[in-house]
Amino acid sequence: MVLSFCLSDGRFFVSRIDYLEVKPKMPNAKVLSEKKAIVAALEEQLKGAASGVLVDYKGITVAEDTALRAELRQNDVQYSVVKNTLVRFALDDAGLKELDGVLNGTTSLATSAGDPIAPMRVVNKHAKKLGDGKFNIKGGFMDGKVLSLDEIMALAELPSKDVLQAQALGMMLAPITSLAIVLKAIAEKDGEPAAEAPAEEAAPAAE
Repeated sequence: MVLSFCLSDGRFFVSRIDYLEVKPKMPNAKVLSEKKAIVAALEEQLKGAASGVLVDYKGITVAEDTALRAELRQNDVQYSVVKNTLVRFALDDAGLKELDGVLNGTTSLATSAGDPIAPMRVVNKHAKKLGDGKFNIKGGFMDGKVLSLDEIMALAELPSKDVLQAQALGMMLAPITSLAIVLKAIAEKDGEPAAEAPAEEAAPAAE
């Protein structure tokens, strides 16, 4: 671009201004490769999980996060902070596209390949402790199906998988145990078998 200027004494001078075209910087091959690897790992984690929850962690402190991670590890729950753009690709590829709508703000992912109740139970426990607006479940899934928040909250109140199995086993064994106790009581009653019924009297002989 060429510009002309007139000075106060009547003289003119010409100035040339050149504009440089600034092109957006494209990510290099290494960065793209790293992002693809992250998406692939997240997709594998989601597909191999029995259940999982997406969490808004924006208000949690370092100490609170440390306590949360410790309890999640104790329950074999995999937990990590994720980028919305990357986890969106992973969710779509894992058949969980319905969760795309909750991917805003801060997001972390908690999944379990074993106990399907553990991610919901542990995260909900800490959400209650920390209070609303500080640490909240945004969405979740179980067995490849996206759950509503009401379903997640209901499942979060259940005990652990081991406790549920023990309770179910106890219910199945209860009738057997009761029967065994009754039979044992009968066998040990006075240490004697039950008395035999008296024989019927013989009919009188015909005259």
